[in-house]
Amino acid sequence: MNIEQELNETPTSVYAPHEWRHGTVVAGVPWKNPVGTASGTFNAYACGQFYDVSQMGSVTTKGVSPVEWLGNPGVRTAESPAGTVNAVGLQNPGVDHYLAHDLPYLKDLGATVIANVAGHCDDDYAQVVEKLAESDADMLEINVSCPNVTHGGMSVGTDPVALAKLMDRLRPMTDKPMIVKLTPNVTDIAAIARAAVEGGADCLSMINTLVGMRIDIRTGEPIIANRTGGVSGPAVFPVGLACVWRVRAALPDIPIIGIGGIDSGEKALEYLYAGANAVEVGGAALYDPTAPIRVALELEELLDSRPELTEKLAKGDTWR
Repeated sequence: MNIEQELNETPTSVYAPHEWRHGTVVAGVPWKNPVGTASGTFNAYACGQFYDVSQMGSVTTKGVSPVEWLGNPGVRTAESPAGTVNAVGLQNPGVDHYLAHDLPYLKDLGATVIANVAGHCDDDYAQVVEKLAESDADMLEINVSCPNVTHGGMSVGTDPVALAKLMDRLRPMTDKPMIVKLTPNVTDIAAIARAAVEGGADCLSMINTLVGMRIDIRTGEPIIANRTGGVSGPAVFPVGLACVWRVRAALPDIPIIGIGGIDSGEKALEYLYAGANAVEVGGAALYDPTAPIRVALELEELLDSRPELTEKLAKGDTWR
């Protein structure tokens, strides 16, 4: 019996099904509520033991590549004040496995699925998008911002010209709504956002992790084998919030998914007031697998007393 079968035979759901009162629309795709799971910190089989994952506004799956990627060598993670530093390296079994197992599993549950696309080069991205183009995924998220892949996302996500070139290649390949996930490790995130939108992005998600490091004071060397990694957790919350604010001011009409440091309904609400159409919970799920659904339920109660905001969200509009 594999781990997926074992987990599915021992349900221990903590949260009962919920009738959502406040949905949103992101790039034309209805979400049951404004809270999704962020890519890379969520496992449907494990989290499904605690709640029905289809109850989320959306489920963004871990980045998929053309073939299996083993990821970076260990040590991969280190604790930091109010967060963690990780350099997993986008380990995944590849797009063929994703199409045969993970995506059908989520769609059978009734989830709204965002497939995250990873690549070391333009050809990698194109191969994955080609295979996902006619799949059951509801949206595609192009990861051009992961700071722990040596040859891929970081360079594309920090260079408007390289990003425009990539989008010119990917956009004609599918009619699915395409999200571009942005890095905060740039001088002007609005300039990168504009390049993505001009290249055909239907939506932007932000932020991915910041670049960080921890040193082992016993050896004087970096704790993580990759030396640097991506910082996530509560520490990045104000950075993500400011990025959403800046991009919303620069691009009033593009849908935005806010990500970074969200571990409560109150923080999710701040992102909505900053101009996001929806949010995703990432790092909090690493230590609390029920964090995404808990945040969604907390936000639902907060939205009950904010009819002006909920009316905007229901139409696919934002506070700003």
